Amino acid sequence: MSPTRARASSRSKKSAAKIATPPRPFVAHHLVPPHELLSEEESKHVLEELRTSIERLPKILLQDPGLNTDPGFVKAKEEGVPLVGRLVRIRRPSETAGLSIAYRAIIVGVGGA
Repeated sequence: MSPTRARASSRSKKSAAKIATPPRPFVAHHLVPPHELLSEEESKHVLEELRTSIERLPKILLQDPGLNTDPGFVKAKEEGVPLVGRLVRIRRPSETAGLSIAYRAIIVGVGGA
């Protein structure tokens, strides 16, 4: 076999392998902290407790893969429940505090127009 044919055959094998690979479903990584979608009542209670408004909280995109760690979020998204403006609780282990809790507001996207 000539070198040209050998290169051509290896290229065709690579392109066939790329086409045959199905998309991989999301699997939560062990370093991703668990995310928890809060109900509207819980969200109001948290905002009152923190004495702030939802606009002042950090944001998280609706497409963020970390949100898929919560089965409640996945179920609500499949059912078509409006999720924009809801709060998410993120619990991270901390060496100094033991457990660090952060809240994020769900938004659709970043930027204008």
